[in-house]
Amino acid sequence: MSATIIKNTKIVNEGKIIEGDLLIKNQRIEKIGGVIEYPQAKEIDGSTKYLLPGVIDDQVHFREPGLTHKANIHTESCAAVAGGTTSFMEMPNTKPAALTQELLEEKYTIGANSSPANYSFFMGTSNDNAEEVLKTNDKKNQICGIKIFMGSSTGNMLVDNHLTLNRIFRESQVLIATHCEDERIIKANVENRKQTKSTLTIEDHPIIRNVEACFESSLLAVQLAKKYNTRLHILHISTAKELQLFTNLLPLEDKRITSEVCVHHLHFTADDYARLGNKIKCNPAIKSKENKAALWEALLDDRLDIIATDHAPHTTEEKEEAYEHAHAGLPLVQHSLQLMLYYHQQGKISIEKIVEKMAHAPAKCFQIAERGFIRENYFADLVLVNTHQSQLISKENILYKCGWSPLEGFQMPASIHKTFVNGSIVFENGKVDTQKRGMRLHFNRD
Repeated sequence: MSATIIKNTKIVNEGKIIEGDLLIKNQRIEKIGGVIEYPQAKEIDGSTKYLLPGVIDDQVHFREPGLTHKANIHTESCAAVAGGTTSFMEMPNTKPAALTQELLEEKYTIGANSSPANYSFFMGTSNDNAEEVLKTNDKKNQICGIKIFMGSSTGNMLVDNHLTLNRIFRESQVLIATHCEDERIIKANVENRKQTKSTLTIEDHPIIRNVEACFESSLLAVQLAKKYNTRLHILHISTAKELQLFTNLLPLEDKRITSEVCVHHLHFTADDYARLGNKIKCNPAIKSKENKAALWEALLDDRLDIIATDHAPHTTEEKEEAYEHAHAGLPLVQHSLQLMLYYHQQGKISIEKIVEKMAHAPAKCFQIAERGFIRENYFADLVLVNTHQSQLISKENILYKCGWSPLEGFQMPASIHKTFVNGSIVFENGKVDTQKRGMRLHFNRD
């Protein structure tokens, strides 16, 4: 009967910070607060540190199967727990794409065999697999959701057939997560730019994948969701204009339409292309600074519900190609919590709000069972953070298989001291216990 006590720590949970001890026993949180005595327990000194619920990242691309030259579920989940992310939800655009229930379950098997973090995988959608997608209704407590690319993607995953969209929005009993960019607008913008420039460069990216492309696609998704009362979650909002589609007038639990913002859209602006080039090429594009300012405002007033990463690693060689051929996506999952703690140090966001947006809100939004909060009898997914120990991001401490980060050279003001998954320490002293394995996430859906 294993037991651990974290002593004298600052426990951040549900809008409050309390000081005291926390007892972990048999994978779960046994007791919270006060002075806890349990002679058989291993004791960990948590003084001067914050104890947070583990981050739940609702959007990552870990590239397995088929794209493992740049990432795999094991390497990227190791990076995740090193950054305080204890659970992830991974996207279906692998090779082959997860477009059948059989292929989806194969990814769960990989996760069970290789991930130190808890895991879930989205069912993928194409223009012609609606029947297969809707079988997910029978597994609604076992699968995080359905992913629809309403914008360009790879592997036959662009869904622009309105009959398919209407059917899935009408009949799905599980959450639908969307990537929203209007493909027709993007293609027209490319042609317009090529009339004035012989060679497109990274500075054209936010002009090609502009505000209108995002807004028109997000608007369509919202209209479909309202028509059918679908549970819709729009990923990686990147523009001020899209914010009018969301409300803060309802508690998160009562919203049928929710939204996510990613750390790179909160951190970078189009001004950073001059310095970082294709390293920060991603879809939807990082845009002008007024969009970043609006995203922060909407995050803090709860029009935006969740902070995530859209972690999407590529090799250095894939990013160094000419702009039109350079792959889109950034590796971010190892440093998302640290980056938000930087903004806490800057006075931009409270640590309680960080916990709300990175742990509580994903658990509520996806109805994850027994995770996302520091509550007695919940699984002990926890991260102990040292806000007095800084960390310089460098190639030497990056754990992504691709070996690089757009945040290299950035001095993080806080460091991840320990990460617990299901009560076990999976990260401490700068190292991941690569033998530990997380669990499949389950969902409380009627």
